[in-house]
Amino acid sequence: MLTRNNDTFTYLDFNRKPDERKPLLVMLHGYGSNEKDLLGLAHSLDPRLRVVSVRAPLVLAPEMYAWFPIEFTQQGIKVDREAALQVADQFAAFLEKLVETLQPVGGKAFIMGFSQGTVMSYFTAFRNPLLLHGVLALSGQLPDARPEADALPKELAEVPFLVQHGLFDNVVPIDKGRLADAWLRDKIADLTYREYPMAHQIDQESLEFMASWLSERIDRVVS
Repeated sequence: MLTRNNDTFTYLDFNRKPDERKPLLVMLHGYGSNEKDLLGLAHSLDPRLRVVSVRAPLVLAPEMYAWFPIEFTQQGIKVDREAALQVADQFAAFLEKLVETLQPVGGKAFIMGFSQGTVMSYFTAFRNPLLLHGVLALSGQLPDARPEADALPKELAEVPFLVQHGLFDNVVPIDKGRLADAWLRDKIADLTYREYPMAHQIDQESLEFMASWLSERIDRVVS
C-alpha cells in the first residue's frame, strides 16, 4: 500500500499485484474521517480490484477531513452547495487523471462512497458517468444541488448503482436512502437498493452483499 498525492488530493493505493492491470475501485470516506477508514474493506472485496482511497481536502482536525462544509441544524444537515460543487469538479478532474495514469481494465472506475462520500459519488455519476463502471452509495443521501432529470447525461442510465442504508441510522436517516432509491428508480437500468438493521455503518451482512454485487459487475468489465 502506497501513499500518493497530486496537486489536489492525497490517496492510498492498494494493489495486490502491481505488475497486473486491474479494474479500479475508488473509495470516498465520510465527514470527519480519512482515507484509511474504508480501505480496511479492501481485503473483503474481490482480489481482482486495485483500490484507491482518497482523502477529502477540507481539514477539520488532525486525521479528520471533509469533502465540503456542512452545518448541523435542528432542520437537519445544511450543505454549502457552492463549495460542494467546486470540490465535485476538482474530484472529477482528479478521477479522470487517475484513470488516465493507472490505465485500469475497462478504462473506467467503480466508485464507493460512505455518508458524505456518497454525496460525492452521486455528484460524480450525475456529471461524469462516462468515468464510471458503477456506484456504491453507502449510508448517504442525494446532493442538494442534484440536476433536474432532463439535465442528466443519457449515459447515466447505463451505470449500475448499489444503494445501502441502515434502518437505525441516526446520522443520515433511512428516509434519505429511500428517497435516493425512489429518485433513481426510473433513471438507472441496473439499480439495487438494500436496507439493513444497522446504524450509520457497514455491517458484515451489508459488506458481504456489497462484495458479491461488485464481483458480478467486475465480471462484466473483464469478460
